[in-house]
Amino acid sequence: MGRVLGLDYGTKRLGFALSDPTGMLATPHSVETLADLNQTLNVVERKCRETGATKLVIGLPKNMNGTLGPAAEGVLKLKEQLEKRLTIPVETWDERLSTVSAHNAMLEADLSRAKRKQVVDKLAAQIFLQNYLDAHTAPPGNEEEL
Repeated sequence: MGRVLGLDYGTKRLGFALSDPTGMLATPHSVETLADLNQTLNVVERKCRETGATKLVIGLPKNMNGTLGPAAEGVLKLKEQLEKRLTIPVETWDERLSTVSAHNAMLEADLSRAKRKQVVDKLAAQIFLQNYLDAHTAPPGNEEEL
C-alpha cells in the first residue's frame, strides 16, 4: 500500500498523521498553523513530498445524519485544488467523531488544556486514518493465495 498521509483540515490548523510503509498502522505526525488557502496547498504538497506519501486521505466532516455541511464543502474544494497539484491520489474519509475521540483520549490521559490544543488535530488525523487503513487492509490470514 505504501505510506498514506492523513490530513485533518481545520480553519486554523492542519493536523497530519502518517501510516507505516505497510499501510497497517497510523501514527500522529505534525500540526501546522494556517494563514490562507495558498499556504495550505503549499504545506500539504511539502508534507506529501517529505513523508514519501503514496496517497493523501483528507478527513471529511459529515453531519451525524451523513449529510455534508459547510465544513465538508470546504474539504471537497480543498481536495479539488490538491488533485490539480499532487501526483498522488487524494481521497476523503468520514471523520465523524474523530476530534471528539481525540479530546476524550487526551482527557483520560490527563493532558493539560494547552497540551491538548497542541496535539488534538494530529491525534484526530491519526484516528480517522487508522479507520481508513483498517477498512482498506485485509485481516491477517485472509489474504488470497496465489
